[in-house]
Amino acid sequence: MISPPGLPVKHLDKWHQFSKFIDAGKGDNFSGMSELKRYFHRFGYLDADDNFTDTFDDTLETAVLSYQKKLGLPITGILDSDTVAQIMSPRCGVSDNTNRKHKIHVTKHYAFFNGEPRWRKPDKSDTWTLTYAFSDNHFINYLSYFDIRAAFQRSFSRWASTIPVNFTEVDDYRKADIKIAFYRGDHGDGVPFDGVLGVLAHAFSPENGRLHLDRDETWAVDLKSSKSNVAVDLESVATHEIGHILGLAHSSVKEAIMYPSLGPRTRKVDLKMDDVKGVQKLYGSNPNFRYTPSMESDISSGIRFGRGRWVTSLVLLVGALKWVGAQQIVEGGLRMAYRRERETEGSRRLKWGRREKGTFC
Repeated sequence: MISPPGLPVKHLDKWHQFSKFIDAGKGDNFSGMSELKRYFHRFGYLDADDNFTDTFDDTLETAVLSYQKKLGLPITGILDSDTVAQIMSPRCGVSDNTNRKHKIHVTKHYAFFNGEPRWRKPDKSDTWTLTYAFSDNHFINYLSYFDIRAAFQRSFSRWASTIPVNFTEVDDYRKADIKIAFYRGDHGDGVPFDGVLGVLAHAFSPENGRLHLDRDETWAVDLKSSKSNVAVDLESVATHEIGHILGLAHSSVKEAIMYPSLGPRTRKVDLKMDDVKGVQKLYGSNPNFRYTPSMESDISSGIRFGRGRWVTSLVLLVGALKWVGAQQIVEGGLRMAYRRERETEGSRRLKWGRREKGTFC
């Protein structure tokens, strides 16, 4: 079997450069902050602007506050270590804020795309079936077709167990309701992929049906047998993207499948009640749906940094991304911030709590 893709180093620094902005706030000026503004624009927190500057201005502060509220982070308005770690985490490419004209609520909740689009049910039918197919031309060849199909079958089955919708694989890719393909870079849909990690995949709202995965990732169906430190669990990402296909936007509940980020070598496949309530609001409940304790979200779980903030294991990049020395990057950013404050305030002493190493569960 062909080996998975290697690790092009040029892709790894794209979001890691943001570590130098730790503890930056309004009024600060850093080279490269315009790239951070483009990040916030891409994911729905800033309007388009051809003249993004390197100044932490009012609009960036508003974007940071909105980002922190949406993703359940401490609401500080500055680029604290928790926020930067979340920004650097691999994630889904779908925008977090599907309608920024409406106020973002702090309450944790599922969300929908604008207009709450959904697949239309056939007339005089209590249930309906959506078909899906894989592209023969845009696929990966280091995992078996059987294993990939099985991963997607399990992902579709999880959603089908909650709503009166069935999913059936078909051979005709062109006529299928849901079209699954692996692409690299710019692939013609206006949302190009960016190489290893960064954006992992994206999907479109109903009734578009396109589900695209970044071909540059090292996809895995069994993390125990994968040796790569940047392996991405295919079933976890598939389950998330199918949620978009059905009409769910990103959730603020960190344990939910529809939370936007997923670390490497992390498996997260169980639907939570937040996911279930959201999709059932769109389609109703499967008459055979059964609640299980695994659907509950422990919103208090997390790993505490010495500085007194909480970060769930999913977004704790420091402990997971050993492949690029992420801990050194973040700690280096903290040291830079420390030196910067000493230079500007002289006698002021900064107290940094001892940082604990986090691990993914």
